[in-house]
Formats: sequence, C-alpha cells, structure tokens
Amino acid sequence: MTIEIPYYGLRAYALFFSKHGTDEEFMQSDLDWIVSGPMKKKIFSLLVSSGWITKTSRNSYKCKSPEKSIENLLEFRVPEIMKETKKEYTFTGASAVEVWSDYCYVQRGKEKSPYFVKIYKKDLNYWKVFFNKNKIPNYVGHGTTIGEYVILIPVDKFEYRKRDGINVEPLEITKKIAKENPMYQYAYEYIKNKYGD
Repeated sequence: MTIEIPYYGLRAYALFFSKHGTDEEFMQSDLDWIVSGPMKKKIFSLLVSSGWITKTSRNSYKCKSPEKSIENLLEFRVPEIMKETKKEYTFTGASAVEVWSDYCYVQRGKEKSPYFVKIYKKDLNYWKVFFNKNKIPNYVGHGTTIGEYVILIPVDKFEYRKRDGINVEPLEITKKIAKENPMYQYAYEYIKNKYGD
C-alpha cells in the first residue's frame, strides 16, 4: 500500500531514488547536512509509513520502485478500512447494489471509484477525521476526484445488514434502488434471480 505524501516527502524520496535506486541501501545520515534531526526523523517516518521506502535493518532503508508506488496510490482501500471503524454506517445506493449483486455490477475503476456511505449526522466529524487520517478523499453529499473517494450522506436514522464484513443497506431497500434505475438493470436481474422478488 502506498499513500500520498506531502511535497517535502516526495522531494526526499526523489533524492534517495536518484542516488540509490531500488537496490542500494541508504541510511538516515544521508540527510544529516540537509535538514535538522527532528525533520530527518519526520521524513523517514513519513516515507516508511506511507509505503515509499522500506526499512531493511535497524539503520538501513531501500526505495520501493516509483512505478509500483505510483500505481499503488490508486489501490482500493475503503472496504478494508471500514472494518476498523468504531461508528455505525451503511453502504448505500450504487455501493449497496455493488455489494448485493456480488460485484457483478461494479461502479468503479482506477480513474473514479466512489463509495456512498450513510452515517449518523452526529458522527460527521468522526468520519471526516477517520477518512482524512486514512488519506481517503471524502465529501458530504456530493463531490468527485481521481481515484477512490467517499460520499458521506449524513442522516438521522438508517438500517444495515452485515455482508462481506461490511455494513450495507438491507436487501429490500437495495433491490428497490436497483429496480428503479435502468443503469442497474443487469445487477437488478442478478439480485432478483439470486434472492427472489
């Protein structure tokens, strides 16, 4: 997994990669005469935790390939991180159709990968912090960006069922959404054949 990093981290990665490539090890002392001690620790912590470099021993590091790091920025991470949450939620709309149709309808690609999630209004701040901490772009009501992102839909109440380890709107609600939207016709037929009318 690779996540986006601030500009200072990207510049440090570029320095390490241009000097050492992906095969040669390097140490934190590479930055001794460039930045302060605390900043050096911050840079290395950032690059390791964000997946741009790996720690090979107590004092040594290696760069991951830039191609792999860039490609990994577009990995799908939302379903897995939702399993870590402490608050209730439910996948809704197209996201619920996706889950109940066993992913025969998939609304996502690397270019654009929205997840629609109902949450309690009172928990909105929790969710914004949760997704920001995990470096997942998130919007309230609507929004868009390149790659994976979450549309938060704050409501007073909702229902959900557990499916594939995540919370998703009940089958009957999802079936109604799929039936009413021609875009989900194939998924609706699949759901209807699997679960009945």
